[in-house]
This record gives sequence, structure tokens and C-alpha cells, in this order.
Amino acid sequence: MTAFQRRAALVFLISASLDFSSSYSFLYAQSPAPANSTQSIALLLPQLEDYVKKGMQKTGVPGVAVAIVYQDKVVYLKGFGVRRAGESAPVDADTVFQLASMSKPLASTVVATLVSAHMVSWDDKIVALDPEFKLSDANVTANVTIRDLLSHRSGLPTSAGDMLEDLGFSRPEILHQMRYLPMAGEFRKSFHYSNFAFTEGGIAPAKKVGESWEELAEERLFKPLGMKETSYRWSDYRNAEDKADIHVLVDGMGMGMVKAVPRYLRNPDAEAPAGSASSSVRDLAQWVRLQLADGKWNGKQIIAADVLAETHAPQIERGKNPATGNTSSYAIGWGLDQDPEGRLIVGHSGAFTSGAGTTVQMMPGDHLGIVVLTNAEPTGLAEAVAVEFLDLFHSGKESKDWLSVTGEQFKKVMASAYSGSKDYSKMPRPAAAAAAKPLSAYTGAYRNDYYGQIEITEDNGSLWMRLPAEGSLYSLTLWDGDTFVYRYKGEPGAMTRGVKFTLGDRPEVLVENLAEEGSGTFTKVGP
Repeated sequence: MTAFQRRAALVFLISASLDFSSSYSFLYAQSPAPANSTQSIALLLPQLEDYVKKGMQKTGVPGVAVAIVYQDKVVYLKGFGVRRAGESAPVDADTVFQLASMSKPLASTVVATLVSAHMVSWDDKIVALDPEFKLSDANVTANVTIRDLLSHRSGLPTSAGDMLEDLGFSRPEILHQMRYLPMAGEFRKSFHYSNFAFTEGGIAPAKKVGESWEELAEERLFKPLGMKETSYRWSDYRNAEDKADIHVLVDGMGMGMVKAVPRYLRNPDAEAPAGSASSSVRDLAQWVRLQLADGKWNGKQIIAADVLAETHAPQIERGKNPATGNTSSYAIGWGLDQDPEGRLIVGHSGAFTSGAGTTVQMMPGDHLGIVVLTNAEPTGLAEAVAVEFLDLFHSGKESKDWLSVTGEQFKKVMASAYSGSKDYSKMPRPAAAAAAKPLSAYTGAYRNDYYGQIEITEDNGSLWMRLPAEGSLYSLTLWDGDTFVYRYKGEPGAMTRGVKFTLGDRPEVLVENLAEEGSGTFTKVGP
């Protein structure tokens, strides 16, 4: 598995909800639910708040916000900690967080408003809605539907488009380039979690009705539910006065003590509807009310009940739940699982390794839902808080140290996310490194169907690479002979990557980390 597949796997691991819920869902059958009223839920809240505060201390996450919905009422809204490490502004119920892949179930709800209004159907073919969208398999291009893309069963590879996003390609450019990627799985029979396949699943119906995705979401969902702080525009998040900055966690003292650092900005506009939403727990609680009330909100039917129910229905199998043996599935923008007694768990999480971890978990049979937003790289805290509450609700007590369980899973996946193509900064340069050829031998324009054109230039005795054609300029440092290295920052962080030239009749250059998504080999253009 490549680094970018691992990166997408990280998002899948938490976004699919059941990857954590499957490990704890067995606990729901332990005893009858003691929290059968709003008053009894209130008795659980001191324990939950203590859990959140201790979890923040253990993980170093600077800010958390929680919402709980029960029996069509918002029974709890609260913020903990601060919006930005080192500053005093507190997180509250109106603090806006980046949602990452929690954007996906929001997006499926937006599309559901169109299906409910008979403006599109789940089984509309993408080619009829967006004739410009093509895949490398002509049969899939001709038949893939909204349902297929929003349930990750198109066969597109897991990482499709992620590297293009890192390189600064626009959304239309990325969706256009999907046609150059080999399919990774069998159409409608294999599950491959893909951000940009999902993105097209929202963009195509928006094109059908003649609206931008951002306007569509605002007019069809956010305004009707009074979600004033929710948007798919990164600029709205950046301009929000009450917003939570994103943080990475570093060893601040050199002694294993974790420090939260607001190091990066993450503009995910290219992948809207899959990952660019931002919102507050106050707003999201209204959305959860809609989900649990079969599409009704404050007495008004916003989405037809059967249409919304379809978004909670399994579309593609993802494997067996190791704790229960039940089949786990993905629906239309949601992850699905069941506890041993057959109670449905519907959820989705989101992650930016550059600083966000979020989750929504719902149990429709109990008319219960919880949202947890955090402003740091995924640590498992969001999922642990959610399952701790569900644990308390169903059994009256904590049955496991959930933060340890979820935290260990995240540590493993986060570690693997950094181990794709070689990071030369962690390797000694060869003791007998060969000299490079005259730098002019490497210069020129090189082309790749998927990534487009790059340019290698020489300036004052140094070699430079512009990646992509109108992108950033990177300095190339000699490593050994025809191999150079450059410092590249993507979603997993900054690393030193290899650039290998093969000179001859048809010179080529391999940019190693680009080979993790499609071909990373560029062929020289012209003499």
C-alpha cells in the first residue's frame, strides 16, 4: 500500500465509523439502556465531561465541541478548551471546525434534497448529468451513477486525485484527470474509498440543476435548517470570527510531552463535497435531528422519508465486523454496522493529518446521535468520546478504555501514512555518491498524461523543478549520480523525495512520490 493509499485508508478508517464502532458495538447488548429519558441522559453528562477533559490532557488536543441529540431534541451542546493553542479564546457551541470527511454524509443529505424534489435520482447516470466526466473504463463511464460514486463502488482507486489536490490542481482539473487512472477494482463489486469519486457524485447533480455545489448546499440544506455557520467554502471558515484552528501534535519538550502547534492551513475546496465543509456543533445538531426524524425538521418534511432512508441503506459490503461477525457496509455517504442484537449504527468521521478529527455517530433505533469535533490531527479522541457516551447510554458504565483502543489504531495508521515512497531525509547519503552530469543535461520540459507538464531549469549552478506546470518551484539537491532530492509538503507532512533522471535517446524523469498515484514518470518534450 502506498503512502497516498494509506492516507486515504486513514480517512476511511475513521470515516467509515464502523472501523471503530465495529470494535465496540458488541457492548451495546450488555444490559438494557438506562438512559431512557432526557433527565437520565443529563445524569451521564458529568462523566462524559470528565472523560473529554481527561482525554484532552492525554492527547494534547486543544479544543473539543460536543452535541447530543435525543428524541428530536438537542439535549447537550458544549465546547471545551481553546480554539488556538497558546491563546485564550474558548471553544463554544458556535465555534466553526473543519469537518474533513464528515463532509460526505452532509453531502449525501444535500443530494437527497434533489432526489426528494424529483430533480435527480440516485440511479441517474453521471454521463447524462456531466458529459465531460470520463474514466479509463468506457463501460464504467457509460454506466456509473450518483449512487455508485457516493458509495465508493465505482472501482476508482482509493487515492484517486489526492496528489493532484496536494499539487494545487483545481477541482475541474482533478475530475478531468480521472480518465487517466487505471481502475483498481470491479465496478459495483469492490469498495475503494475515493475522495474525488465522491466529489463527482455531488458535482454532477449540482450541474444538472445549474448551481454551484456550494450554493446548492446552502440553499437546499443549510438555510432551511438554520445552519448559519455551515459552509462548503474554505473562505467562509477562514473568515469566521469564532473558528478553531487546526493543529498538529509534536514532542514539545523533547521528553514525550505533546504540544499542539497550528502549523498548517488546509484548503480543501477542490474536494467539495467530499471534504471541505466546516460547521459548529450547534448547526450539526439540527442536521442530526433531520436524520433521526426521517427527514422532518420542526414539523416540516424537508426530505422525503424514503429518500433519506435510502442514504442509510447498505450499498456495498466492506467486510466482516471482527467483534460481531456481522457484515459491515457503506451506504450513500454513511458507514453502517450493527450490534449483536441487530441495532443499526450509522456514522462517519473525518480527518486531516494536518490538524482535524471529527465524528458523528447515530443509533436510529434509539433516536440518539452524537457529534464530536476536535481541532488537532486525528488521535481517536473524537471517536472515543462518542463511543464512551454510547457505552454509558446502553450499559450505564464504561466497559473499556476507549481512548487507548482508538488511539492505538490511529497511531498505527498515522505511522504508516508517512512510510510510502522513500524519505531521503531519514537516509544517509551514499558514501561513494557519484557526481551529476552537467546540469544542462537534465533541463527541459517533461510530460505525463496524468500530472501534465513539469519543467527542469538551471539557475546559477543549481537545478530547479517547477511542479506542476504553473505550480511551485522546488530546489533539486544532488543525491547520487542522476538522482536528486527535493523537499515536498503534502497532507501527510513535509518529506524529502527522490527525483531520478534516465538520460538517453528519450530522457525521462521519475518523481518518486508521484508514482504512488498513477505513473510518476515524465518524458522529455522536444530536443
